[in-house]
Amino acid sequence: MFGVIGAGTMGAGIAQVLAQHRRDVTLVDLDASALERGLASIRGSLARLVKKGSVTEEEAKAVAARVTTSTSLGDLAKAELVVEAVVENAAVKEKLFRELDAIVPADAILASNTSSIAITRIAAATKRPGQVIGMHFMNPVPVMALVEVIRGHQTSDETTARVLGIARELGKTPVEVNDSAGFVSNRVLLPMINEAVFCLHEGVAKVEAIDTVMKLGMAHPIGPLALADLIGLDVCLAILEVLQRDLGDDKYRPCPLLRKMVQAGLLGRKVGRGFYTY
Repeated sequence: MFGVIGAGTMGAGIAQVLAQHRRDVTLVDLDASALERGLASIRGSLARLVKKGSVTEEEAKAVAARVTTSTSLGDLAKAELVVEAVVENAAVKEKLFRELDAIVPADAILASNTSSIAITRIAAATKRPGQVIGMHFMNPVPVMALVEVIRGHQTSDETTARVLGIARELGKTPVEVNDSAGFVSNRVLLPMINEAVFCLHEGVAKVEAIDTVMKLGMAHPIGPLALADLIGLDVCLAILEVLQRDLGDDKYRPCPLLRKMVQAGLLGRKVGRGFYTY
């Protein structure tokens, strides 16, 4: 049995992919309404696959049936792998991993879907640092092929090999990277998004113009401001703050406009308004 903690966009997507590849999954969230939204997201995603002809209705029902939900970490007592996908906050993750360490089997692997926080720091909260690893899926999880597999300072070769294998079994392409703030994906991506926000903040161009330049001029499938809305502006801000703090370089300083929008609650697609209105 596999466990996923956090029933938001990423957690629900990870649970769906596991279930699509015949894994029994327990999706855990303290908020029962979040679990309902997560299940609704999975059902909606599967319905779109049925409409496209990618899966049959019977297959979709079987996938959905493999996902059970719970508001208790105790229901992960038999999990062989747990993937954490909660809020991007180091203290929250450390507390969660400390609790999981006392619940899951001694040989279980604890993975974090963190997009920027050091795996070494998270692992230090447990008594099994060799079995703690980063498993950073991309959004939307059912569609995107990449999984960044991040080794903490004490992550064992055996744990790394097992997680690389699981990612391949899920139809993903795993890329092994070492532990550093933002890893590869967000260390490269977030400064680009931040610079796009600065262009808007300084009046260099409007939202649509900035995104069009990057789509048509740089062959990006989505503009950086639309991508920020998809990621969540609060998540973008949190990652930039980690990059600036942990790497000690002000080139990662979040744009003041990004901070202001997060303060205003304009977080992107998940609330219906960010740089665009949805």
